[in-house]
Amino acid sequence: MIPITVIGACGRMGKEIIKLIAVDNQLCLAGAIDTEMAKGFGYDAGINSGIDKLGINISNHLTNAIPDSEVIIDFSSPHAVLNNTKTAIEGNCSTVIGTTGFSEEVRSEIESLAASNGKIVMAPNMSIGVNLLFLLCRRAAEILDNDFDIEVVEMHHNQKQDAPSGTAEQLGRILAEQRNLSYANDTKHGRFGLVGERTSNEIGIHSIRGGDVVGDHQVIFAADGERFELVHKASSRTTFAKGAIRAAKFIVDAKPGIYDMQQVLGL
Repeated sequence: MIPITVIGACGRMGKEIIKLIAVDNQLCLAGAIDTEMAKGFGYDAGINSGIDKLGINISNHLTNAIPDSEVIIDFSSPHAVLNNTKTAIEGNCSTVIGTTGFSEEVRSEIESLAASNGKIVMAPNMSIGVNLLFLLCRRAAEILDNDFDIEVVEMHHNQKQDAPSGTAEQLGRILAEQRNLSYANDTKHGRFGLVGERTSNEIGIHSIRGGDVVGDHQVIFAADGERFELVHKASSRTTFAKGAIRAAKFIVDAKPGIYDMQQVLGL
């Protein structure tokens, strides 16, 4: 069995992942980590996730859980992900990172950790459907020329902390790359006031928040006389949790390096 520690165990994603680990005969829960302020901290991870008792209490001591783990699955926070990854790699533990919202500097440091013999899957979205969306957007951007303006719209629940979503950001990066644009300089995150005419050298990204929406992403290619759209809508977090489990099984047998879900899924 593969022993796994879940970071962000009290969160929505953490609970879903713990539920899946509990019913998978290839896996076992080795640790459940969250902050002391998290609702459910100190409780049994299974009971807190709405299932039977698992005998693992939620703590904030990652270093204590690492020796008993082969993989950590991290859905914590942008400011914690780098230290979590360092701790895992120092303990010879593979890492699956689903946390989003961290900076380019943190991303670069994580990539450096993988280059120094770490084993990491890092993906803004673990869903099979969303990763197919990434693939299709890349292909569509190759086929549709600069006569097609590109806009990305994402909607999530009203508790989401970061904007744009990590998925929308990845879509923007893919589209910018295909258009030979700079994601940092050529994306427009919402528009307000007299912004002037839209240029062909920009990609719009827009964030909407409300209710309990799990995650909707729409990519629009708009030209004179026609519009082409790609849409993915998630109605359950289970789809992301299943992807994280699949990534954990993949990274155990992988060579050192950094991987994304495209590679995990064989896309």
